[in-house]
Amino acid sequence: MLDLELVPERSLGCEQWEFILGMHFSQSVAIIQSQVGIIKGVQVLYNDSNPLQVDLIINLPQDGIRLYFDPVVQRLKIIEIFNMKLVKLKYCGMIFNSPEVLPSIEQIEHSFGATHPGVYDAEKQLFVLNFRGLSFYFPVETKCQTSSTHNLGSLHFPPGSSPLVNKMTIYSGPSVEQASAPELPLSCYYGQLYLSKAEVLRGDCYTKGLRLTLLTDYFIGGNTRRIDSSKIQFEREVLLGQTAQDVATSLGTPNMVFYKSEDKMRIHSPNANRRVTVTRSDYFFNYFTLGIDILFDARSHIVKKIVLHTNYPGHYNFNMYQRCEFHLQLNSVDVTAYCRWDELKKQLTPSERPVVLNRASSTNTTNPFGSTFCYGYQDIIFEVMPNNYIASLSVYGDGRPIEGERESA
Repeated sequence: MLDLELVPERSLGCEQWEFILGMHFSQSVAIIQSQVGIIKGVQVLYNDSNPLQVDLIINLPQDGIRLYFDPVVQRLKIIEIFNMKLVKLKYCGMIFNSPEVLPSIEQIEHSFGATHPGVYDAEKQLFVLNFRGLSFYFPVETKCQTSSTHNLGSLHFPPGSSPLVNKMTIYSGPSVEQASAPELPLSCYYGQLYLSKAEVLRGDCYTKGLRLTLLTDYFIGGNTRRIDSSKIQFEREVLLGQTAQDVATSLGTPNMVFYKSEDKMRIHSPNANRRVTVTRSDYFFNYFTLGIDILFDARSHIVKKIVLHTNYPGHYNFNMYQRCEFHLQLNSVDVTAYCRWDELKKQLTPSERPVVLNRASSTNTTNPFGSTFCYGYQDIIFEVMPNNYIASLSVYGDGRPIEGERESA
C-alpha cells in the first residue's frame, strides 16, 4: 500500500517521487516506471477518434489513483483518489486516511480545519466538501437528507454511521469542474530545455529551418547550493544546412544520438570493439523535450532533415517525445500540430498516393497501433494517423531554393 502526502492545489507523493500538477504526461510515466514492482496494473486511457477533446488518463486501479491530463498541452490537471481503502494519506505529516484512521467527517475537519459550506448533489447523492485546490466526496443516503441541506451539520446520521470519504481530488482552479493544467512547474524542469513554440521558416517553395522559442530554469546562487530559481525564455534558430556543431551550440547536447542504420554484422568484424567503422551512417540528434529530431548527413555532418513530433496517443512513438507546438504557413494555410489531414489536404495539393509506414523496433517487430501514411508536399512530409491527425511533420533539403520547384511554382 502506497503511503503518500498530499499538498492541496499542488501534488501527491512521497520522499522518493511526486505527481505534481502541471507536470508532463511523460514525466508521470517516468515516475511509474521507476516504481516497477511497487506501482502495478497501470492503464492508459484515451479517445482515439477525438484525442483533443477527451482527457488523457493514467489509471492505477491497484492503488486507487487516477491522473487526468489536459489532452492539448498533455500536462497533469487533476489527481483523483477514487478508492480510499487502497492508499494511506497524510497532510502536513498527519495521517487522515489509512486502515487504522478512517476518513470521517470529524477526521477531515480535524486534519484540514474549517472551510466553506459544502455542496450537495442530489442526483449522485454526494456531499462535496471543498478546500482550496482540494475536494472530498461523501456518499449520503436519501434517508439522511433534510429539506434544506447547506452543510454536513444539517444532515442527520444514526449513531456510528457518519459517512466516510469515498473519493477526493487535487486540482488547480476554483473548482474541479473548472480545473486547468498549470504551466510546467520549475521543479519539473530538471535543467532541460522545453519548447514554447516552433515557427517553420519558409522561402519561396522551400524550407529554411526553424525558429524555436525555448524555456528553461535558471538557478541563482553558488554551484553547490541552489538559492533561488526562475524561468527564462529565449530564441534559437535551427536551419537546414547547418553543421552538427552549430546545432549543438544552439540547443545543447541532445538527449540521445541515434544512427539511422546499424550494421548487424559488426560484431563479427576484427575491429568490432572500435568506435570508428569503415562504413558511415546518417545520424539523428534526438531532443525529446522539444519534440524534435534532427538528421545529419554522415559525410558532411550538416542538417538534411528535421522531424517535428505531435505525440498523439495511439501512435507508435507516443510518450517518447513531448508535443512540438509548431506553426507552418503554406499558401496562406496555417498548419499546426492540431490540424486534421482530411481538412488540410483540401487546401493543399499533396501527393495522391501515400507511402505506407509500419514502424517496429529491432527487438519487437509487432506494432499494435497499425500503419501510418506519409504524404509529400514540396520539401515537406506529413505522417498521418488513421484518425486523420498528423503524427509528425518532416522538412528536408539544404535550406536553399530548388530551381526546378521555383520554376514550377
